[in-house]
Amino acid sequence: MDYAANLAMTLPELVLALGAIALMLVSAWGGQGSTRAVSIASVFVLAGAGIALVGPASSGASAFGGLYRADAFAAFAKVLIYIASAVAIMMAPDFFRRTAGDDLKPEYPVLILLSAAGMGMMVSAGDMLTLYVGLELQSLAAYVLASFMRQDQRSAEAGLKYFVLGALASGILLYGISLVYGFAGTTLFSGIAQAYAGSRSLGLLFGLVFVFAGIAFKISAVPFHMWTPDVYEGAPTPVTAFFASAPKVAAMGLAVRVAVGAMGPAADQWRQIVIFAALASIVLGAVAAIGQTNIKRLLAYSSINNVGFALVGLAAGTPEGAASVLMYLTIYVAMTLGSFLIVLQMRAPDGTPVEDIAALSGLSRTRPGLAAALAIFMFSLAGIPPLFGFYAKFAVFHAAVAAGLFPLAVVGIAASVIGAYYYLRVVKTMYFDEPGADFARLDNRVEGGLIALAALFNSPIGYLAIPFLGAWSMTAARALF
Repeated sequence: MDYAANLAMTLPELVLALGAIALMLVSAWGGQGSTRAVSIASVFVLAGAGIALVGPASSGASAFGGLYRADAFAAFAKVLIYIASAVAIMMAPDFFRRTAGDDLKPEYPVLILLSAAGMGMMVSAGDMLTLYVGLELQSLAAYVLASFMRQDQRSAEAGLKYFVLGALASGILLYGISLVYGFAGTTLFSGIAQAYAGSRSLGLLFGLVFVFAGIAFKISAVPFHMWTPDVYEGAPTPVTAFFASAPKVAAMGLAVRVAVGAMGPAADQWRQIVIFAALASIVLGAVAAIGQTNIKRLLAYSSINNVGFALVGLAAGTPEGAASVLMYLTIYVAMTLGSFLIVLQMRAPDGTPVEDIAALSGLSRTRPGLAAALAIFMFSLAGIPPLFGFYAKFAVFHAAVAAGLFPLAVVGIAASVIGAYYYLRVVKTMYFDEPGADFARLDNRVEGGLIALAALFNSPIGYLAIPFLGAWSMTAARALF
């Protein structure tokens, strides 16, 4: 295959990388005054990367000798990543303008673009080295984003914690990759799969454990979740919304590709790890959230809880299981972004952010539209029918039962009842507690429109998208098998 064909398959990443470099030069030349133009251009760059997915970038072929996979699975994940990244850019200007007068810097959307390019490499990886390069590109941008508000002690602390623990996870992952390479003789997923299909050595099994441990940190699955609540609370709210959506999709997509593409023959071994991580994440995410009083920390434990449900679909190890993971991630991104858009509306009359759950008291009487939208997101996250979040959980549990993992589905369904408690507590606070001080009225049509779209998608109207999403996710999942 010639070089031009290889580049055509990597066109989305090229668009993002070149766009980020060009906008970086614009921001350096234009300074603070170029922020609005750079932000708008960044959204168009993400749209251009999405358009670039049509054609060779989703043809199902391999580029650069198998280092990069341009298939339907990667294309599905990238669409979610680009949408979440664009929303994170759109929700930032108003937040930074109203928070201590700290105007948004033009570097913010550039870092989002670079992180999106890294995430694209993650979900298209066909080799352990491509996987690592993509993961580090995403992570390095994320460390800076977490500490973006330099005058805020919590933001600086979040960035430092994320960096230190992220470096530890990268070391664990690299050690696992080195073990797999040493015993398989290759870093290509196809070659690793052949090694696992043969007589498996103890070194290959240890490599599998360390690789999955490194990936578990990136998806914040138990027991590698410790960074999540502190980083989500300390980072600026638009950054937290970004962390809870796009990188989650990329890391889960990477986990599915590694499990199925590289280590598929060792499914009996990695399934034990995935089942433990799934159940532990579901239970801890539900129990630890009960005592939270900060809405961002509650949503952090909610993300850990939801990762557990997504891992139930991966544990099935079937095309239906992989498709259910993609379906779950699609609905999860809408629920999470909608919830954080509501958090952005929580501001005291002087414009300072309010993060206490108690501040939502009586919101149904002071801001009925906002309360209704948050109630939809909370009920959907809890998986209560007829909201669309129920179908997400139904899809992963159905895939697990079809794969013979009936006990896993039973325990997961039982544990999901625990998680419903703290979601319903938020709804109870809004609808049954006495009204407190009203939030500042923010006239932001972009955020209002995004909240309305997310709420409609999570309402029963979302079920109309099942035929399309179901067919697309199954096509994407079959590309792995």
